[in-house]
Amino acid sequence: MDTPELPQIYLSTPTSLDLDVYPDTLARVLDGAEIACLRLSLASTDEDHVARAADAVREVAHARDVAIVISDHVLMAQRLGLDGVHLTDAAKSVRAARKELGADAIVGSFCGTSRHDGMTAGEAGVDYVSFGPVGASALGDGTVAETDLFQWWSEMIEVPIVAEGGLTTDLIRTLTPCTDFFGIGDEIWSAEDPLAALKTLIAAMG
Repeated sequence: MDTPELPQIYLSTPTSLDLDVYPDTLARVLDGAEIACLRLSLASTDEDHVARAADAVREVAHARDVAIVISDHVLMAQRLGLDGVHLTDAAKSVRAARKELGADAIVGSFCGTSRHDGMTAGEAGVDYVSFGPVGASALGDGTVAETDLFQWWSEMIEVPIVAEGGLTTDLIRTLTPCTDFFGIGDEIWSAEDPLAALKTLIAAMG
């Protein structure tokens, strides 16, 4: 009997980066754990800052064969040599992003807790749909993506899913059978040793 594959780790950067320190921290995490994809999720809209951060982070990721996407900046994804884009407006701009970036780019969509938005994004040609937050999180309005959403999706829909936002070891244990990726970010970057924090979460997958 085949054991089902465990979910992969989809890592997000902090929303603000100290470029003197963060690339080394990131390198240590990528060297110490298997990461499927990295998302540059900056709060800053300053193009120069975003470009400098993207260059630094892309260099670390690509040296380790880790794909890197950027939140929402479709045109910058192209210009900065990134592998794709993570859209945060559910299914609204999926088609436009796919048209702009081409068939080979990664286009993902965050759909909150909405099954309908997820299905619409899937029909529009996304590579993955992300639901969350799955736990207590400062994101959003307090609604949480429940386990049954992931169970239903993994049984009914082919498009890979990401569980993210407020992950704990308990939630990871619960969701391991019904998600393809865990989106991890804030959960580790605030820890003194991000790699150790990540390994604790990975271990919870069993």
